[in-house]
This record gives sequence, structure tokens and C-alpha cells, in this order.
Amino acid sequence: MCDSTTRRLRHQWLALPLAGLLTIAGGAAASPFYAPPAPDEDADAFSGEAELGYTHLSGNTDSRTLIGKGRLTWLTGNWMHTLRGEVRNVARDGETSAEQYLVSMRERYDFQGPHYLFGFARWEKDRFSGYDQQFTAIAGYGRHLLDGERHRLSLEAGPGFRDDNISDAGDETLAVAYSALDYRWAFSDTASLDQEVSIEATDDNTTSRSLSAITARLNSRLALKLSHEIKHNSQPPESADARTDHTTSASLLYSW
Repeated sequence: MCDSTTRRLRHQWLALPLAGLLTIAGGAAASPFYAPPAPDEDADAFSGEAELGYTHLSGNTDSRTLIGKGRLTWLTGNWMHTLRGEVRNVARDGETSAEQYLVSMRERYDFQGPHYLFGFARWEKDRFSGYDQQFTAIAGYGRHLLDGERHRLSLEAGPGFRDDNISDAGDETLAVAYSALDYRWAFSDTASLDQEVSIEATDDNTTSRSLSAITARLNSRLALKLSHEIKHNSQPPESADARTDHTTSASLLYSW
């Protein structure tokens, strides 16, 4: 099968789960860290999250911001399967200034104790990043360093590859070294602080992502979330608008 056909089938396959997640989320993001914490012993076999944030300003300034995220998780024995999707759209005075889409599928196998193996595939498209689209696949080893009632800390690392489709420059495939950290502090029965960081290094550039968030639960299903996300590319294509994206948002989080 030719490369162009393979890429087209892969992108069609990825678009289907993304559409499903966006529908569930009411417009569809989960997080830059790809390993949700290990499930509790009494956890449901199927669970999910949907996050939606929207602002609209009119008058002297006409702007609109939409951020949607969704995540589905299901368990089969020692395996955890996670499907997540994100969409972001920002318009100012009728002109789009940010447009991003992401879908990722992750598999994890938990051993006895704090150890696990993982693998994930991610497709993303950022209209102003200089890339038409990017596909990343990574596998590796993870470990829970803290797993208490108040504090949780996980680290993971592994190798992989990334396929970059660059505007007016064709495809480029790069080897990737990946590492990530996920920390959660439940400072009360209804509120928590999360800090998540991931780094993907290649010979051409290094992409780092960070999410800092405070979540306050309203009831068993609904929560309010304040977050700040940073994505930095050390050497993006020349057509990229900037090396670093910042997103600060307030959103409603629904869990089931």
C-alpha cells in the first residue's frame, strides 16, 4: 500500500473516535499527560470525563473562545484503555486566531505494585503551528512513586517516533525520546491541584507541554476547573506564528 493511502486511512480512523468524543463532550480536552492514575479497586469498568469552556465578549472587543475535552476509560483485567480528544477555537473580530484538534488512544498494562507498561498513538492538528498535522506513537515504562490519599506522583519514559506533515515541505519521520510527570495533591475532600508535564525530544526540536489545574467538585458528577496550559516547540517550522502557546481557561467538568 502506498504511503499516501496509508496516511489517508490512518487519518480517517483517527477522525472517527474524535468525532465521537466531541459529541459526548458537547463540543469536545483531557490533559497533556497521557497516563490517568491507576484505577481504585472498586472502580467502574467504564468511565469518562467531558470538559467544556466557552467565553464570548462583545462591544469594544468581539472575541469568542471554545475549549472542549473528552476522555473515555475502560478496564479489562490488568489493561486500561483510554481514548481522549480535544478541540480549541479562538476568534477575534471575526478572524480565527487559534484552531487546534487532538485525538489519542492509549493502552496500559499494570503489574503488581507500582510498575506498568504503556503505549499510545496521538494525532494532532494545529492550524498556526506550521504543521499540517502530526502523528506520534510512543511506548515505554511507568512507575507510581506516590500513591496516597492526598498525594499521587507518577513518572514514565520511553522511545517512539513522530511523523510531521509540514506545510509545503512534505512528510518527515523523527525518532522521539519521551518522558512525563503527573502530580496530584488532594488538599481537601472536594478540591485538588494537578501538575502535569511531558517532554518529547527529537534531533530537530523538543516539544514540552505543561498543565497546571485546580479542580473544585460541586457534586459527585460536576466540578469547576481552572487551568493554565503551556506548549513549547524549541524549533518550529518557519511558518509557525510562535514557539509557545499559552491557554488559561475556566471550564465545567462532568464525570461519569
